[in-house]
Amino acid sequence: MTGTAGTTQAPVLGTERAVRPRGGRGLPSALLPVSLLVAAVLAAPLVFLLVEAQGAGVGKVVSLIDRSLTAQLLWNTVRLSVVVTALCAVIGTGAAWLVERTDLPGRRVWAVLLVVPLAIPDFVVSFGWASLSTAVSGFRGAVLVMTLAVYPLVYLPVAASLRNADPAQEEVARSLGAGRLKTFWRVTIGQSKVAILGGCLLVVMVLLAEYGAFEILGYQTFTTEIFTEFSLSFNVPAACALSLVLIVIGLIVLGAEWAGQGRGRVSRVSRTAQRVTPRYHLGPWAILALATVGGLVLLALGVPVGSAAYWWATGTQQPFAGVSLLDATYYTAVYSACAAALATLMALPVAILVIRHGSRMARLLERSTYLVLAMPGLVIALSLSYFSERYGDGIGYQTAPMLILAYAIMFFPLALVGVRASVAQAPAGLEDVARTLGQRPLAVFWRVTRPLVTPGLAAAFCLVFLSAVTELTATLILVPTGVQTLATQFWSYEQNLAYGQCAPFALLMIAIAAVPSYVLSRFFDRLPARAAARAAAHRRDPT
Repeated sequence: MTGTAGTTQAPVLGTERAVRPRGGRGLPSALLPVSLLVAAVLAAPLVFLLVEAQGAGVGKVVSLIDRSLTAQLLWNTVRLSVVVTALCAVIGTGAAWLVERTDLPGRRVWAVLLVVPLAIPDFVVSFGWASLSTAVSGFRGAVLVMTLAVYPLVYLPVAASLRNADPAQEEVARSLGAGRLKTFWRVTIGQSKVAILGGCLLVVMVLLAEYGAFEILGYQTFTTEIFTEFSLSFNVPAACALSLVLIVIGLIVLGAEWAGQGRGRVSRVSRTAQRVTPRYHLGPWAILALATVGGLVLLALGVPVGSAAYWWATGTQQPFAGVSLLDATYYTAVYSACAAALATLMALPVAILVIRHGSRMARLLERSTYLVLAMPGLVIALSLSYFSERYGDGIGYQTAPMLILAYAIMFFPLALVGVRASVAQAPAGLEDVARTLGQRPLAVFWRVTRPLVTPGLAAAFCLVFLSAVTELTATLILVPTGVQTLATQFWSYEQNLAYGQCAPFALLMIAIAAVPSYVLSRFFDRLPARAAARAAAHRRDPT
């Protein structure tokens, strides 16, 4: 997909394609070096793994990989990823269709409630379910918990895609005799294919790197075993070997998504085709639709929040350090906000390079940044510690700057999602006009580009902030001495089965992250509106 209104579907959730450079548009001298520097920083964890693997010896690494344990971990990871991704694709797409294409009663309220589960940490969702029933464990428990936790990653882009889809294509299909079901499958789903694939990509990457939820549920994956090898057994070669396997899986997933995205382009009938799609009248099916959406919200949002509230109420007689709660909230908010700002700043040059000056090298550079999503936070934390010890005499270890940098690296791809979506939506012609008027590249960016991409910067900030608030594994390694975040304090109480004491930390994480979730839903809701505004402007002035 491109960001040019009226030619293709509007970009959603990191799946838009780069616009081909227009004639006369040069590459700013600092853009490529800065983007390469960002890519180099993001490559630090992979360099760490390769250095450790080389130190251990290729033969030893191969022998560590060629074990029955690796095969079992691979089976556990792959089958969970396939099942959860398929369920998220169905649930996210179905919910988006009900909200955006039907006259579902209260659909604006449902549009917000369906996104809020994204604010609940995966390990809090697993805590909410597992603390109420021991039956929620193992593979089935992991499927249930992770599906409810990450389906919004598919819902958000698909909802934005459906709002911006070309209604003329469905009308043509119906006029040619295609039934409703055939039109839905071939046209509606076809128009949203790239958005679905982009959401599924994020779902798989989150699953590959998840630790806390699987540890609570007793489900063994590469990430849980890597954490065990690193932190408990101190077997660094084994942990690095397993991490390399995880990265290979991530590469395969990225390649498959890229190949599928290449066949998913959908064109508009004309540049002025942006208009409201008629809503499907549910009629007697409205009750069933309401029950379905309500049941999904109840399971994904009601159970975790209700469980935390229940344990908090039943644990009020236990001693509780209220100051610790306030301190943990403060440090969580500060670290997450700083990381969100840093990641957004890092994503800006990469997004501009890919969208405005797209080339094969630029796209490869961009795709490589998604690999960090497949790396456990522990690996990223240890890589920063390694380089600090090796080249900086330990400077920065267990300090706030290093933890903030770790967050920024981990969640950079999420920042890139919001930034590049906004850059692709911003009219490139305005920048060309500013250049023809003699404005320097920096002035063009500050006066023209920056105001246009500000909504995307806000969305990127919220995405990273939302994830950093709930990050666990890297925080356990890099958190400054004497400091606790909401996630680490929750984990400490949960591991000691002090459910009443860990519940307030869970509720606070949900409350803090709920605001960015709402902002994100509004951001993706307005993408199509901006596309419509550009189409209207084109009708007024085709030049």
